[in-house]
This record gives sequence, structure tokens and C-alpha cells, in this order.
Amino acid sequence: MTSAALEILGLGLGILGWVGVILACGLPMWQVSAFIDVNILVAQTIWEGLWMICVVQSTGQMQCKVHDSILALQPEVQTGRALTVIVALLGLVALMVTTVGAQCTNCIRPGKLKSRIVIAGGAIYILCGVLVLIPLCWFANIVISDFYDPTVPPSKKREMGAALYIGWAATALLLFGGCLICCCSCSQRDETSFPVKYSAPRRPTSNGEYDKKNYV
Repeated sequence: MTSAALEILGLGLGILGWVGVILACGLPMWQVSAFIDVNILVAQTIWEGLWMICVVQSTGQMQCKVHDSILALQPEVQTGRALTVIVALLGLVALMVTTVGAQCTNCIRPGKLKSRIVIAGGAIYILCGVLVLIPLCWFANIVISDFYDPTVPPSKKREMGAALYIGWAATALLLFGGCLICCCSCSQRDETSFPVKYSAPRRPTSNGEYDKKNYV
């Protein structure tokens, strides 16, 4: 019962991580304008994401523009698009596979096959966490390198946006949820394994017959 509850917990964490990846993919705040000038008053703030660029005015008005050409995008943006979309699709597959093999469902008869299916679902969640971590770290590395590069003008310097932090939190949920699902499934598989059969030796009695106490 405990392993089933932990398995449901791992599935819930995986779903939250999957939703977080989708949210981070759609948000335009992967890179945000860095306020490093002496002037406190800033007329506008620039948000750069995987799909669009938004300009937020000091009055509260916001204008967004979708990237015109895919081939003209920078490599990290193209990679981020591809991997986040792949993770979104794999997360749906992991949800379906884990639900089919979960202990709380009756889609498959309990046994080794069911344990292997739910382990496969947990492994897909872990794979999703690893894949989405690549564009997040790539973007963070570029932002930090450009920020401390003296050749980059102050107007071009950026900071890490909220989408990166949401993506890292989603990555942690995916990895932890996937590991929890796999561990619980392995422990359940050990518990449901059949014990070794033991048969008592058949010893004849004094009258030549076998003792009936050997038959239980």
C-alpha cells in the first residue's frame, strides 16, 4: 500500500513537471533586459522567448511579435524549441504508460509485465527531465557569458528570465517523480516475486508407510 501511494506521488510530480515544461515553453521570459545603467527610469523592458519577443512599456502596455523565420533563429532558440516540444509529447506518453502500469489501475494483470511498464513510464519522465535541462543550461550560459563580456554593449545585456527558473523547477519534478516511480515499481516487483518452494523429505515410518505429517 505504501509503494502504491509513493507511486501515485511520483506520477503527480511527473505531471506537475510536464505542465511546468509546457508553461516554460510558452512564456516569452527566457531572457529579460538587464538594468545596469545609472538611470533609474526605464522606458521599456524587453522579453525574449522561444516563440516571440515582447516589449513592455513603462505605462504597462505590451507588444509582442512572433519570430518571423525559423531558419534565421539562433541555434539555442531552435534547439530549445525542438527539445521542449519533444518533452511535451514524451510527457504525454509517459503519463499514459505510467497510468496503464500503475498499481491503482486494472488495465493489466499484476505481474512482471505491469512492473516493467510502469518502470518504462518512470524512465520516460527521467528522459524528459534530462532533455529539457539542455536548452535551459544553454540559455543560462549564454546570458551569463554576455553579461560579463565587456565587448557587449549594456543595451544588449540580458538576465535570466522567469521561464528558466520555472523550467528548472519542472526538471527537478520530472527527475524526482521518475526516480520515485521506478524505485517503487522495483520494490513492488521484489515483493510480488514468488517464494522458493520447499518440500519436506519423505521419510518412511517403522511400519513402512510414509508419515502423514510430511503432507501439509
